[in-house]
Amino acid sequence: MNYQIKNINLIKNNTPIAWAEIEGWNPGVYDARAFYAVDNRGYFVGYIGNKAISSISAVAYDKTFGFLGFYIVKPEHRGKEYGVKIWNEALKHLPTQNIGLDGVVEQQDNYKKSGFKLAYKNVRYQGKGIDKILLAKHLVNLSEIPFEQLQKYDDQIFPTSRPSFLKEWIKQPNSLSLGYVESGKLVGYGMVRKCKNGFKVGPLFANDVTIADGLFQALRSFVGKEETIFLDVPVPNKKAIEMARICNMTPVFETARMYTKKAPKTPIKKVFGVTTFEVG
Repeated sequence: MNYQIKNINLIKNNTPIAWAEIEGWNPGVYDARAFYAVDNRGYFVGYIGNKAISSISAVAYDKTFGFLGFYIVKPEHRGKEYGVKIWNEALKHLPTQNIGLDGVVEQQDNYKKSGFKLAYKNVRYQGKGIDKILLAKHLVNLSEIPFEQLQKYDDQIFPTSRPSFLKEWIKQPNSLSLGYVESGKLVGYGMVRKCKNGFKVGPLFANDVTIADGLFQALRSFVGKEETIFLDVPVPNKKAIEMARICNMTPVFETARMYTKKAPKTPIKKVFGVTTFEVG
């Protein structure tokens, strides 16, 4: 069969996001524009004729760091090397980068065979929002904070600088982005957005658990007590896990954060919620 792999415009062609929904990964409703802003050459779909059968993303943040996601082959075409071919094509797009991914349990051994090394595990927690509350005086909408200040804070935590992504991410419809400001200094920020199922928080970065919890409760309040909310937590951050448990959240999904090279020096104690499993 004639198998072709093509770059796609993720904003115009939502195949990877639609398939991620079917797989139960629960992508955000409005994620595409921010994802595409990271790297508009990093999204691939494999076709037999005009029929899409596989997808993957391999986004280059810069020449040093990239991230794989959306690695999906339609069930009826698995085990026929279509996945291997689109995987190899995607890796060509990241020739110099340290490549990260969040691997589902059943694929982790395959990723190890491809040279990925386990850094730590992430766990998705599910819970409920809360009644509306007044925002604490330290909390400010991110749109009111100079972008350079947000960028500087994010650069301290994420493996590389990502201004194009952040600018699109924090202005999604049906979302709330908040910063925590003390003495004029940003010491944490968080964002919650509408997903196919409920709402998802990410990122939730903070200098300590008190700041993280203040942000998280405000984000839960935005969602409301009738809605489901999800938080992806790196397992090494024990205070983040405890925060989720205190909020009566339960683990529902696990991934392994893996890298091809040495794991970045991410200050995990400040990561209370991963941005996304798709682009890091």
